[in-house]
Amino acid sequence: MDGAGPRAVRGPARPRRGRGAPEGPTSASATLAREPAPGVPGLAFLLAHAFLAAPDWRREDLVAAGAALLGARRRWLGPLVRGVLAGYPRRPEGAPRELARWIAAQPALTDAVARAAARGEPVRPARYLPPAPEEQAFGDRSAPGGVEASGARDLAWLAREVRLTPGELDWFADTRHWNRRAGAPALHHYRYVWRARPGRAPRLLEIPGIRLRTVQRRVLDHLLAPIPLHEAAHGFVPGRSARTGAALHTGADVVIALDLVSFFARVPPGRVFGVFRQAGFPEATAHALTGLCTHEVPDAVLRAMPDGGSAEDRFALARALRTAHLPQGAPSSPALANLAVRRLDARLSGWAAAAGGSYTRYADDLAFSGPADLARRADAFVRGVERIVVAEGHTVNRRKTRVRGAAVRQTVTGVVVNARTNVARTDYDALKAILHNCRVHGPESQRRGQADFRAHLAGRISWVESLNPQRGRRLRDAFERISW
Repeated sequence: MDGAGPRAVRGPARPRRGRGAPEGPTSASATLAREPAPGVPGLAFLLAHAFLAAPDWRREDLVAAGAALLGARRRWLGPLVRGVLAGYPRRPEGAPRELARWIAAQPALTDAVARAAARGEPVRPARYLPPAPEEQAFGDRSAPGGVEASGARDLAWLAREVRLTPGELDWFADTRHWNRRAGAPALHHYRYVWRARPGRAPRLLEIPGIRLRTVQRRVLDHLLAPIPLHEAAHGFVPGRSARTGAALHTGADVVIALDLVSFFARVPPGRVFGVFRQAGFPEATAHALTGLCTHEVPDAVLRAMPDGGSAEDRFALARALRTAHLPQGAPSSPALANLAVRRLDARLSGWAAAAGGSYTRYADDLAFSGPADLARRADAFVRGVERIVVAEGHTVNRRKTRVRGAAVRQTVTGVVVNARTNVARTDYDALKAILHNCRVHGPESQRRGQADFRAHLAGRISWVESLNPQRGRRLRDAFERISW
């Protein structure tokens, strides 16, 4: 058997009959019961760290390291290790991400994950934390993940992992929130930029300093990347995008789009702490990691909030920013937000499945689609979504809620999804006009402040090509005729 763990629950639950109890589990409970699997990228990342921590770079030790990670010796581990040794005859010290990419490309792993998923038994590791080198026999698993029993993931380990001294770790984590009360801006870990938005409350960008940003990037790459996400999350997820999320809603009778208010600011430190604890970190380490990745905005910055939005919206924003939250601008915030709302994704997936529909989320954009029956009771469905969102600590921006039938243009995260994924005609025509003017009047006539205008245009054309190859080819031909 290639997969470990309980069998994933598949298929919609039976609807309630009358006023009695439902027959069998509901869709929501089935979704909550399902444990997401890390997939090929996550498994490759974990296996890379496990292999690099093996005592010797030889087949027997690498197979043993993989078996310890997976909780059992799988038949495909031998062929996988042979492929690893063929590509890396010597241990690739200091290159776990490079090794992970090589592992993810091995047919032994991809085929095993595909077979396990087809059986409904995805491959799940026994632990999500990469084994520390000092853990002999690949860890004492008398505690979950072998973490607290071995004591290998304490604050001293964390300081080494993020390349700080213990004193620097205490300073940057700021678990007592001294930084918020520091009078001198030079002592602050963040700089702040207000962005005004016409008719709406302004947005605050909280940009960490260079050293803190480097630490948060290490937390993202080494500690958060292996943790599995809910399959509904498509924003800031490797291998997923706005296009992959929108593609799941093509050809539906109705598409419903909702937007969350102040998404990052409404993720409290308790949820962030829970993410790290569920990943297996001891309490002290999870507490320090929460401090590294959350922030409280000083009152002086909040008093400088520019005009915009209602008094109620401004008060709610200031209250959320004044308390510890995920800062919008930190590299670790998107991944932590995705992990912190995994239960929200699970509940909304169950709610959509019960109505015969689909659900995806791209950051703070929620998208639902479904058959004609869902279209007929869209108002009741949206009210149910709002109740779930509020119960999970967030708020829906009702002014941005959209319900679109098949007779009008349906969009998800800016992608048209009526019959297939496509670019909006207005966006296509605007880009075509820019390319025409570049060819006739020269690129400088259209630059408009873009530093690398050629790369900017090439990127926009690539986006159109990913949605509509035929239109993309026409734009690419026009791009090639420009005299640069």
